[in-house]
This record gives sequence, structure tokens and C-alpha cells, in this order.
Amino acid sequence: MSPPLFVLGVSRSGTTLLRVILDRSPGIAIPDETFFIPQLAHRHSSPVDPAEFLDDIRRLPRLAAWDVPAEDFAARLRPGMSVGEALAAVFSAYAAKHGKPRWGDKTPMYMRHLGLIERLFPDAQYVHLIRDGRDAALAFLDMPEGVVTRTWAHPRSPAGFACEWHTEVRRARELGRRLGSERYLEVRYEDLVVDTAGVVRSICEFADLPFEPGMLDYADAVDVSAKPHHQRLLQPPTSGVREWRAQMERDDALAFEAIAGDLLGELGYELLDPDSARRSARAALPLTWYRLRMGAWNGAAQMTQRSPLWRRRHPHLL
Repeated sequence: MSPPLFVLGVSRSGTTLLRVILDRSPGIAIPDETFFIPQLAHRHSSPVDPAEFLDDIRRLPRLAAWDVPAEDFAARLRPGMSVGEALAAVFSAYAAKHGKPRWGDKTPMYMRHLGLIERLFPDAQYVHLIRDGRDAALAFLDMPEGVVTRTWAHPRSPAGFACEWHTEVRRARELGRRLGSERYLEVRYEDLVVDTAGVVRSICEFADLPFEPGMLDYADAVDVSAKPHHQRLLQPPTSGVREWRAQMERDDALAFEAIAGDLLGELGYELLDPDSARRSARAALPLTWYRLRMGAWNGAAQMTQRSPLWRRRHPHLL
């Protein structure tokens, strides 16, 4: 069986664009953001109880939206499966529904769970899409209210987003160094929107996926009626949609660079302050505070997911 393919990227880095394109390959099915992998992984241990696992599957809104009958999931679950194998069975049912032999995932939240993903799917491949963090910050902070759940752990300023971008990009690149070039490919958003066909071909070659020119003709085939932040998908890839040099206040750009300038410089991005490319002691405190805050958030979420109250809050949908 072919390994799963995970599209990695910080929020607002172009991962939805890449998912839509790759999902049009006849070789792979990649659903919209799933969110449920940590939930199910925290609620179950290996080997899984198929009946208990299926009971939880039937409660997840994302899986209900797949329009896959519960019986199709049940048919793929068997005693003795590890949690990772059971999760793979769920995704395989989705791929089979769409007539595809392989599955993938694109959920930016999983950038905070890379260790878990690696343990669950030890043969997975990864495509990491990197975008200039200042452009990603503009897009993230401009998202309409209600599109994402705002919590005390989420960034609310360019400097706050710099902490998220620096932490998640750095960790994904560390994953790539461990795995090597056969399982990890790094791609720039800026290249994707300028040479879409060339970049997508390189991804397909890396992941052993069939490439078809029609993969790029997605603009008339996507439904973004319920996604005000994804309206750009109705157009071909366009560079300069977010341009920090013109759209970000200078003080905000310098505040971003004060925290993430070392990584921006390492990646070859232009800096307003060249001195920010050197790791600064003043960046350590906000980065540490962000990681502590996210650790507390993830810990609280894990406790909630393991609680008996979880099922009360998630009635059956399938």
C-alpha cells in the first residue's frame, strides 16, 4: 500500500491551493482539513477496539461531511489494528469513495502535532509548503470573524504570528532533516504561484503521483460558497496577493523580524533589518511564552478529548 502524503504548512501559507490541485490527481484523495487525528489518537490506544473506534467515528462532523456510510468504515476496521492503522482505514474509505488508490491530508493544525503524526504513520511522506511569514501573517490576521475559532492561544498580532510561524516551520524542517529527501520535500509558495505546473510536477515526481495538466484547471471546480477566506481559489494562482512590503506597517514588519528574522534569513527572504538575521536573545522570551501557551492549550484539549464528557458533546451523526 502506498504511504500517505501529508501537506504541511503554517496557516495561510497556500496549503489549500496545493491540496485542491493535488486532489485532482487520479492517484490521491486529499479531503478538506480533518482536525480529528489527535482526537482519535488521544481517545484510543493500540490495539484499538473496532466497535469503540467506530462509535467515535460516527460522532465527528468532519467525517459526516465526507458522506461515507458508517458501514464502509466498519468494513475496514479489524481487531488488532494500531491507532495509526485504524486512522489509515478511515482515510482509505474516503479515498475509495472517490475512486483513488491513496490518501493524503492537509490540516495546518497538525503542524503542532508532527511527532504524533510521525509515530502514527511511520512511512508517511511530507510536502512542506513555506511562505514568507509576513505575507502569511497579513492573510491570517485578515481572516473574517467566525472562520477560525479565536482562543487565548492564537496569535493576534504580526509579532504573535511570527512566534507561530517560526516554531512550526522550524519543527517541520527538523522533521525533514530526520526523514531525508525520499520522504520530505520543501516547496516555496512563491514558486508555486509563479511556476505552478513545474512545482506540481516536482511534487508528483517526489510522491510518485500521476500528473495531469487538468490538475491545474481547478478554478471552475471548487465550491467556496461557505469559505469567504478561500475566494482566491476561483482564480488561477496569482503572485503578490499579499505583499508585506506594501501592506504591512513598517513597525509590524520589524516586530516580526525581531522574532523570526533568523529563519527568514535562513530561507533567503528579504529583511528590512539585516541584523535580525542573527538569532537575538530578545526573541527567546516571546518564543518560549508562545510554546508554553500552546503546550497548555494542547494539554487542555487532550484532557477534554479523553474525558467521558467528550461523547456527550459529540452525538452520533452517522
